[in-house]
Amino acid sequence: MNNTRVKVIGAGLAGSEAALQLAKYGLDVDLYEMRPLKTTGAHTTDKPAEFVCSNSLGSIDPTNASGLLKQEMTILGSYLINAAKESQVPAGNALAIDRTVFSQKVENLIQKYHNFPTAMQGLGYKEVVEYLNGITTKEEMIEKIKMETRRYAKRQLTWFRKYKNIIWID
Repeated sequence: MNNTRVKVIGAGLAGSEAALQLAKYGLDVDLYEMRPLKTTGAHTTDKPAEFVCSNSLGSIDPTNASGLLKQEMTILGSYLINAAKESQVPAGNALAIDRTVFSQKVENLIQKYHNFPTAMQGLGYKEVVEYLNGITTKEEMIEKIKMETRRYAKRQLTWFRKYKNIIWID
């Protein structure tokens, strides 16, 4: 099988759709989401693809751009458009959703296709959890975070060295 790993940053609408499409084709996907560890003023849940300002995806009329795009996404097998149709609420000629039902459907799809990690794989999270669980001391936690940060920075510098046209700014 394919051993390619793809990192998708953010489990919003685009990130969730991208991760699901990649997983469908057999790629291993790491989907990173900051919530629930870090929240925003707009988000109220830790669910993926959470709608925060509206529950409408716009018109379903294929004679305008919004409706045509939904039709094309349906033809191409969009998981999120399908989930939106399954969680649709009456809204005339628009595709409006029950936001809670929609996010739960997307979360179920993500769990079905893959066990994607969360932001816990970011620098420092694991070390803080170990400290809070009494596994390490505060000093050990700080040293581990410093060491992992240095390793990460070294990997980044090594990766960037292959690009000769980068202009570094101090």
